[in-house]
Parts: sequence; structure tokens; C-alpha cells
Amino acid sequence: MQSGNEDLFIRPATSKDVSSILNCLKEAFGPYQQAYTREAFSDTILDTKSVERRMKEMQLFVAVTGGKVVGTIGCKAKPPEGHLRGMAVLPASQGTAVAAKLLRVAEDELRRRSCSFVTLDTTEPLKRAGRFYEKHGYAVSGNVTDFFGMALIEYKKQL
Repeated sequence: MQSGNEDLFIRPATSKDVSSILNCLKEAFGPYQQAYTREAFSDTILDTKSVERRMKEMQLFVAVTGGKVVGTIGCKAKPPEGHLRGMAVLPASQGTAVAAKLLRVAEDELRRRSCSFVTLDTTEPLKRAGRFYEKHGYAVSGNVTDFFGMALIEYKKQL
């Protein structure tokens, strides 16, 4: 599916995208590594097996421009709830429309799968991500859980 801007496409991820997804996660979250516990960072940037497992458990999408994966997001439907996980955009594409388009495609997929609301979790160091989600209609739900010794803050949005 074309996202509607230049040569940026959002499409379902395939097994051929695993290394690109891993690279995207590593580059996007790399600047925050020191703010994460070792276990939390490892669970965030994943490895080949965990990406392949996630591809079986969730619908993953990639943003592609110029033939290169520049972003990714995963969504899982358990109606009435949808859940987003693993949104990452390469640093060079941050601040562009890539993240908003990935988010819109994932939300549309969850609506299509009969979800009436969506949740996602983020950590305290990702303040920019929190502002992005709030700009797109998400609000802190008040649910905070432990993520390998870090606070994991839940955001929620009605679809």
C-alpha cells in the first residue's frame, strides 16, 4: 500500500525484512541505550529469533523509501483491544511523516480487526515518543508496569 507521499510506502513486513527491522530498532533506540537497563534494551532492539517470533504473533509493517526500510511498527489485535509495539524510525527519517504514516496504517489495521481502542507502552527516557503519541490522540492511561527494572508507561487511544 502506498502511503501517498513521494516514494514512501508502508507495507506488511516479510521474512526478507528481518535484518532491516533489526537495524532500524538498533539505530532508533541506540541513543537511549545508557538510559535503559541491559535487559530492557535487549528486549527493545530484539534479535533475529525475537523478530521472527513477533512476525508470527503480530502484524508488522515497514516504511520503505528509496528501496530502504526506514521505519517499522507492530500491531496485535485482541478485540476490543489493539496493541502497538516496536515502533522505530531511522534517525535520518525522524521528524518526517514516516512515524505518523506507520501509526495510521497500524491503527487502520486494528480497526479492520474490530478493535475499538489501542494501547502502547513506552519508557521514561523516550519523552519525544510520548509527545508524538499525545499529538496523535493518545493519553497516559495511568497503568505503569515494570519493564526489566524500568517504568513502562501505558498510553491509550479510542479508535
